Amino acid sequence: MLKKNYTEVTEFILLGLTDRADLQPVLFVVFLVIYLITVIGNMNMILLIRSDSKLQTPMYFFLSHLSFVDLCYATTVTPQMLVSLSSERKTISFLGCFIQCLCYMLTVMAYDRYMAICKPLLYGIKMSRGVCLSFIATFYIYGFANGLTQTILMLHLSFCGPNEINHFYCVDPPLLVLACSDTYVKETAMFVGAGFNLTCSLTIILISYIFIFRVILHIHSAEGRSKAFSTCGSHLTAVTVFYGTRFCMFLRPPSETSVEQGKIVAVFYIFLSPMLNPLIYSLRNKDVKRVMKKVIQEKFFVK
Repeated sequence: MLKKNYTEVTEFILLGLTDRADLQPVLFVVFLVIYLITVIGNMNMILLIRSDSKLQTPMYFFLSHLSFVDLCYATTVTPQMLVSLSSERKTISFLGCFIQCLCYMLTVMAYDRYMAICKPLLYGIKMSRGVCLSFIATFYIYGFANGLTQTILMLHLSFCGPNEINHFYCVDPPLLVLACSDTYVKETAMFVGAGFNLTCSLTIILISYIFIFRVILHIHSAEGRSKAFSTCGSHLTAVTVFYGTRFCMFLRPPSETSVEQGKIVAVFYIFLSPMLNPLIYSLRNKDVKRVMKKVIQEKFFVK
């Protein structure tokens, strides 16, 4: 029940990762370095893919959008966190708390690998430029609509008591703990939405890789199997980090204990995942390493 006498909350206080003042400067430097690596890594990945004609394939097209999404997601969270770490007033406006959302790209990348390995003769038709653009457009529209729905449901809640968010950025579970109105609809929508999105997308990925591994195991040459596995290794690594952390974060009832644990999990998917993705895809990918070597030679060694 909503309390009759209340003062409406207009801003929230972010408690951050820790309340120890002596760790604030250290954390500021650590996350600033992580953010700079994230920006440089993902920007370089996008520019490398756009600059080389041999990387104009569906796989790298989707990878460039994954880098774009990672860059956007890290940018919506990290600057606010750095401001909080460097100032005594760790507040964020009410509306500013609901503009942080993420789109997902790994599912369509798994489908692309399935088509490339299992249906190579149909790959050019099934993964044409128009099809890829349709995937991306649908993906962004759905991600935006889902995020908007969750945001609207959150905005309909009333916050009239404590305004301290036990987190370093605005996320649903710690906000629901602070709400003074009925959160049943929002909690249900959060669990159903997160569960549906994560489960369905992960199911598609798993089914794709079941077919992929079946085809790879029937390849007679060791070189052929190694090449096929190498095209999937980076994606599987990114999938493991991405889905492991998100299942831990969203598919739990909001409580003080789950929120505290969620802060640690969030560090992995907000900061480390966007930073590691370009490193994973560049260090494990011969084509990307070739283009990087070419660009470095042209910039620094060719007069």
